[in-house]
Amino acid sequence: LLTLPAIAAFVLMLGLPTLAVVAIAFTDYELGAPGLRYVGLANFAELMEDRGFVTSFRNTAFYVTVTTPASIIGGLLLAMLIEAGTRGRAFFRAVFFLPVVSLMVAMATAFQYMFHPTIGPVNAALRALGLVEPNWLGSSDSVMWTLAIIGTWEQIGFNMVLFLAGLTAIPRDLYAAAEVDGVRSAWSRFWTVTWPLLGPTSLFVLTITMIRALRVFDIVATLTQGGPNKASEVLLFTMYTEGFTYFRMGYSGAITVVFLIVVVILMLLQTRVLDRRVHYG
Repeated sequence: LLTLPAIAAFVLMLGLPTLAVVAIAFTDYELGAPGLRYVGLANFAELMEDRGFVTSFRNTAFYVTVTTPASIIGGLLLAMLIEAGTRGRAFFRAVFFLPVVSLMVAMATAFQYMFHPTIGPVNAALRALGLVEPNWLGSSDSVMWTLAIIGTWEQIGFNMVLFLAGLTAIPRDLYAAAEVDGVRSAWSRFWTVTWPLLGPTSLFVLTITMIRALRVFDIVATLTQGGPNKASEVLLFTMYTEGFTYFRMGYSGAITVVFLIVVVILMLLQTRVLDRRVHYG
């Protein structure tokens, strides 16, 4: 009885809408149409032949592959530096966590200025060093790298806070015991004490980071609109475009189902395979 409100909220807010999307994925429903028709796997067959979908899937995979390790490693390094410091911990935690609470839509103007090909400070610095000045957001070769850099900046503070919590939970006497056993260098202490005991935290950070990276939408919608020439389209942006620009809700639902399958597979792999390596006992 105590959990009934939470169960009802879950079913109404998540369960039923998800089932509705899955059902629509097998129809030709268009937004505003008076009716719909069951088409079976036709939408999924079209996905396999749609070059736009293949491009958005590849771009999403690239974004996840770049931002996940970069933001995890960066978050861990920042957490260890802050944890090792004696002064200014609260200040640096707030500074590095600031991107997490900043609205990406509001930050879009700043990033457009920073990466502007002619007046942006990034290219100005490269120009002063005599290096090549890319068209960061306007070139098909560099746009996904630019979005990945922004995505890493957005996620690194969140991962830092999670790693800080994990580092705080490690008993200090274990480091003293390791030093007695001959583990004296900082590098050795990290591999023998810190990293093994951060296993559960690292698994959680990996899972959350990959899911957040898969859900990338706002920076694409605000900075590139999938351009140039669809070079920065990702799954959620393609899903949104098909559903709310072309009103093809059935096709958009099929993309959603593929997205959900990818998320579930990644979660199962991480929890089933990696979970056994990070918990002891």
